[in-house]
Amino acid sequence: MALLEYIILGVVALIVVIIVLIYNSLIVKRNRVQNAWAQIDVQLKRRYDLIPNLIDTVRGYAKYEKSVLTNVTKLRTSIMSGSVQDKAQANNQLSQALKSIFAVAENYPDLKASANFKQLQDELEDTENKIAFVRTSYNDYVLDYNNAIQEFPGNVLAGPMGFQKSDFFTTPEEEKQPVKVDFSDLSGDNTQNQAQGPQKQQKGKQNK
Repeated sequence: MALLEYIILGVVALIVVIIVLIYNSLIVKRNRVQNAWAQIDVQLKRRYDLIPNLIDTVRGYAKYEKSVLTNVTKLRTSIMSGSVQDKAQANNQLSQALKSIFAVAENYPDLKASANFKQLQDELEDTENKIAFVRTSYNDYVLDYNNAIQEFPGNVLAGPMGFQKSDFFTTPEEEKQPVKVDFSDLSGDNTQNQAQGPQKQQKGKQNK
């Protein structure tokens, strides 16, 4: 009888040790996910702080339609609130909007040559690169964590212990496509002058 009791106690102790090891492992994996997400949040906040200066600088050179700047402002606000997927979507849309602004800036030599604009462009591109880097790390940790809570024996303990599946910080296919620039958002004065310039020169040659 004593031997049987020792065996039962040994089995119970082994089960407890396994549960503790699994629990600690899940805690470590979840903390890595949360830490990686915190790094993304830092970069999103940095981008959030840079955008107002960019809008003011661009507005001083190129007269965008109000809707363009309003859209960027809304995306800037939504990037700091909501779930992981909400922030990911806002970040992706904001990336497209900023790429369009930088592409259109090529049409304005004075804006392109502005030291302030160049600095903001470099800082935003650097932030974008950092977001991409930490996003990769975050998604790797999410994959590792999700696998751990969905595979046996983790799946048996994850639910009762309060471990929930984490979302990936994803990039939609449209963000991977080349940026399409719509010059109709610019005021007619600058674009018309640029368009009429070559025509006037051509007419001048014909008159001669």
